[in-house]
Amino acid sequence: MTRMTFSRRTLCAAVAALACLPSVAAFAAPFASSRISVQIEGSGPDVVLIPGLNSSPRAWASTVAAMPGYRYHLVQLAGFGGAPAAGNKAGDVVAPVAEEIARYLSEAGLKRPAVIGHSMGGTIGLMLAARHPDALARLMVVDMVPALGAMFAGPDATPAQVEAVADRIALAMRSASPAQRRASAAVTINGMVDNLAMRPVALHDVLASDPDVGTRAFHELLLTNLGPELGKITVPVSVLYVQTRGVPMTPEQFDAVYQSVYAPIAGVTLKRIANSAHFIMWDQPQRFQSEAKAFLGPR
Repeated sequence: MTRMTFSRRTLCAAVAALACLPSVAAFAAPFASSRISVQIEGSGPDVVLIPGLNSSPRAWASTVAAMPGYRYHLVQLAGFGGAPAAGNKAGDVVAPVAEEIARYLSEAGLKRPAVIGHSMGGTIGLMLAARHPDALARLMVVDMVPALGAMFAGPDATPAQVEAVADRIALAMRSASPAQRRASAAVTINGMVDNLAMRPVALHDVLASDPDVGTRAFHELLLTNLGPELGKITVPVSVLYVQTRGVPMTPEQFDAVYQSVYAPIAGVTLKRIANSAHFIMWDQPQRFQSEAKAFLGPR
């Protein structure tokens, strides 16, 4: 079992960060859904923030604090980060949540807001842009590809081969004991977050998430290939990404992969962020905030 160790200062910073963040149960908005809830913070142009798998709006707390002047709509998925599974208790998660966010945008009267999605949230953002092109003005995808299954099964894998890999991963996730799940989560977070003070925040959300909801959502992500839908996206799209560690490619080769998979989107902007793991907003906060401000434009 992998064990994480922290200095007293690191632990104090993590506890302080968690203490200053809003409780998941406190999230509220005049919108009824069994799949999502939305917390609204600030005032100004509307920005919708969508977290990733087994994550929560805590992922965006430092960004929101550092970038005032916007009205943020922080999406919480049922089953993640301590929220009850509710409407995500069975079946698909990702695509239905995308439809619920589209409904929220309509019922809340948002006029083509900006959308920023991290990881799985980026997939949801791409679904919104492709399937509801008039619902948003622009999209930022943070470290996600349109077809995640190809990253696990290989770029030349057939749909059947991708499904076989997804099934094996889901079976392993369902078969893990609580202790194995905790150990695996710690290893995963250590690889996804370089910022030591924020690792406990991410680990808290993972361990507080419903394991079945997370397993089904990840299985769905692996089977989702949005490549054929990217050509329908007409809004400006910005993609921030990191080079996955251990991938035997030069930075230029890795850039070429992203350029290829996002090529169907006319005018997409792609930027590789150096010296960062998966949670770019935590590992390179100043760079992320600079890119986000440029993406959002003048207030």
